[in-house]
Amino acid sequence: MNHASWILLDTETTGLKAPIYAVELAAQRMRGWKPEGPPFHRLLNHNTDIPPEAARVNGYTREILERDGDPPLAVYEAFADYVDGQPLVAYNLRFDLDAVLRPEWQRLGIAPIGCSGFCALRLAQRLLDPVPAGNHKLQTLRQFYRLPQRGAHTALGDVETVADLMQQVLRPLAEERGLETWEAISAFATAPWFPSRIAFGKHKGRRFREALNDSDMYGWLQWLASSSNQRSAEMGRWYLDQLSHSAQASSQPAMVAKVATSDSNELAMFRNPELETLRQLIASARIRLADLEAEYTEEHRGVEVVQSELFTRLRPHYERRDALRLKIHYRRKYLDTLLIDGEAEAEAVTPDYEEARAQTERDYEEAAAEAAESRALSGDEQKELKGLFRKLVGLYHPDRFAHELDKQETYNYLIQEINAARDCGDIERLREIANDPNGFLVRQGLGSLDFSDEAELVNLRQLYETLQERILNLLAEWEQLRDSAEYELYTLSQKQPSLVQEIADQQAAQIAEEIGGLEAEAEQLAEEIAQLTGADDPLGS
Repeated sequence: MNHASWILLDTETTGLKAPIYAVELAAQRMRGWKPEGPPFHRLLNHNTDIPPEAARVNGYTREILERDGDPPLAVYEAFADYVDGQPLVAYNLRFDLDAVLRPEWQRLGIAPIGCSGFCALRLAQRLLDPVPAGNHKLQTLRQFYRLPQRGAHTALGDVETVADLMQQVLRPLAEERGLETWEAISAFATAPWFPSRIAFGKHKGRRFREALNDSDMYGWLQWLASSSNQRSAEMGRWYLDQLSHSAQASSQPAMVAKVATSDSNELAMFRNPELETLRQLIASARIRLADLEAEYTEEHRGVEVVQSELFTRLRPHYERRDALRLKIHYRRKYLDTLLIDGEAEAEAVTPDYEEARAQTERDYEEAAAEAAESRALSGDEQKELKGLFRKLVGLYHPDRFAHELDKQETYNYLIQEINAARDCGDIERLREIANDPNGFLVRQGLGSLDFSDEAELVNLRQLYETLQERILNLLAEWEQLRDSAEYELYTLSQKQPSLVQEIADQQAAQIAEEIGGLEAEAEQLAEEIAQLTGADDPLGS
């Protein structure tokens, strides 16, 4: 594999419905597992509209492509020179090559470029089975394996991410399996295969090899193999064929470790290999989750700090605007009540207004207090907070003792305190817990901790699944954070510290314009009340 030359490619398109036009084409020459030389990257202008749903994903519009894109024939001529007849690989080869590029070349009257290689997605599915990240989406794997952040949903960014994934994650797994040549890897990626974990039906989530000890599940696989649906039948037959070539799952050889005793005799000790593996996976998952939570919290806190800075700068403007909005609302309510029910009923609006105004003032005081607490930690403080949090979660997370229900209240309370200290950047609190956890709990009126760690296999399986689910949920939440406008402002402000003040000035000008209109409306309502009642506005000036 180290000497094989091939091309890694990706496209961004006008969507999934034919005819599909490529709007961005990127590729990277590969030598074995590593990129070789500069990438290929071009935008294509087909003089066609881009559906809004596609533009929202890749950011390309007809105007952008007319400005920055090149004629397709020129792009593909250059691409053919870059490829030079080498095999093409993509993370979804069936789409990029078979559904996009080949139909487009035929439509343009262009001879096929390169030759078909293997699908990198298919390779990842097999090597990562069962996938620890929960799914094989490229950005999910990038986050899970901490690969460099590239341009998501751009062809060039995705090519770079696949190259990272191939080199850092898939290569070691392939070499462990003895897949050392291009031919071996291609055969492995294209061979018939289905996930080890059933993805649907009554046995969803279970590993198919459990059917060796479960007659009901085995019968279900036989039923699947006899399905009239070709794909389902192929899957069922594949599972049954794998089972027929496997040793009984329950007869997995025991691992025996020899331990020397004091009289130099050897004592044979049974070790359950699945139990040992699960414990190692759980330990790694805990560390991974703790690292992700610490990194997510660091970025989330950074976003909050920027938003707090904006709030502090804009608070007087916000308060003035909201006070006017509130006054307008209650002056309208006063007028509506006056016209229908008379002055006596209208007077009852005044205490409601005073209460609402007082509550608004309290809300602003609370928001100001929270903003004052949101300070950016120094680099050393961030490093210490992350280290303390990782250590404490690894030691005291309640899922370590899920089988000891009598201790759950203690552990739940402790982890809540740890998470709260992390969220608000309270390093002193984390130090206090780390230095003397039992003393901390006693001071809170709770008992001390017992650090035994024995659980049955079924509990460990459930625990591992729970940890994986929490990792995936956190990754999804992190992705949502990074897609927000608040996060974009946070990242830009790290490069340009003056940006927060510039944004505040812009927003202050916008709010001031809004305040001008609100003041005019409030004054008009006050005059109307005075004309109807012959008295000053009861809600004040």
